[in-house]
Amino acid sequence: MGIGTFIIVSIVKIVIALVFLLTGVAYTTLAERKVVARIQNRWGPSRVGPFGIWQPLADGLKFIFKEDLTPPYVNKPLYLLAPIISLVTALTSIAVIPIGPSVSVGGITTPLQITDLNIGLLVILGITSIGVYGVALAGWSSNSKYSMLGSLRASAQMMSYELALGLSLIGVLICAGSFSLRDIVDSQSGTWLGFIPNWNLFRGQIVAFFIYIMAAYAETNRIPFDLAEAESELVAGYHTEYSSMKFAMFFMAEYANMFTVACLATVLFLGGWSGPVFGPPLLHALLPIFWFVVKVLAFIFVYIWVRGTLPRFRYDQLMAFGWKFLLPLAVANIVVTSLVVAVK
Repeated sequence: MGIGTFIIVSIVKIVIALVFLLTGVAYTTLAERKVVARIQNRWGPSRVGPFGIWQPLADGLKFIFKEDLTPPYVNKPLYLLAPIISLVTALTSIAVIPIGPSVSVGGITTPLQITDLNIGLLVILGITSIGVYGVALAGWSSNSKYSMLGSLRASAQMMSYELALGLSLIGVLICAGSFSLRDIVDSQSGTWLGFIPNWNLFRGQIVAFFIYIMAAYAETNRIPFDLAEAESELVAGYHTEYSSMKFAMFFMAEYANMFTVACLATVLFLGGWSGPVFGPPLLHALLPIFWFVVKVLAFIFVYIWVRGTLPRFRYDQLMAFGWKFLLPLAVANIVVTSLVVAVK
């Protein structure tokens, strides 16, 4: 593949990934409101379009046309930079996640991911860790005590749970022997005992999966770990002083991070795009993408289900849960996994 063709293919993949990701973000907000409404015996959005399907478009237009207020005495450069950092890091991290095997189109063979790196997992962890700067700068630059408290809470929470999240992935890396996300998926192909999928979830990493889920909820500031947005205490937290599209960028970043977490869980623990493949060649090409999307949407549904079910923790409970329970459990999982692999 020539350099010109490579650049064109990369641009096409970037555009497709962004279109699907941003569309998914928009309609996840609708799905969340619909699912939570059903859990609480309500209808949810139903006025804008059939069954409310145009509600995300209406919400987007509302954000665009709302008055964009900038409070006095803010640190304007950092105030404007904070939502950009949050959104850019959330969107960028999807670049190294593979959603299917390589495909050939017009004689050009390319992997179904924007870029295939042999240290893909480290890249994702590095990019997502930068997102804490957006949250911290948003609270500090707003010149508001409530925003500052919210950003301190969120920053401490994100940094604390990043330790447990990172350690939970080491067991997967030991089993796969690679940092490449594509290699990790390939290591989970096939079945064992004839019918059980060879996913890391079923290969002794169920504890790591539990730790990953808990830490991921805290990393994305979702219920029951959304202490940074406790309305009764902080008037919405670090983004209190943001309006219009600047607030929408924080909102989009949160949902984009949910997709990153769901995609990473699918790749690391649920076998990625592996699943039954049958039928004509076209179906052989489409089914792996279908299985990947189904697993991601199932994970997103669990996200929403938890929001409609569990109450919010106290902040001291949240920090104690991370440091006193998840972190030791993650270390124990590494020790046990290492022993099992060494004995084999």
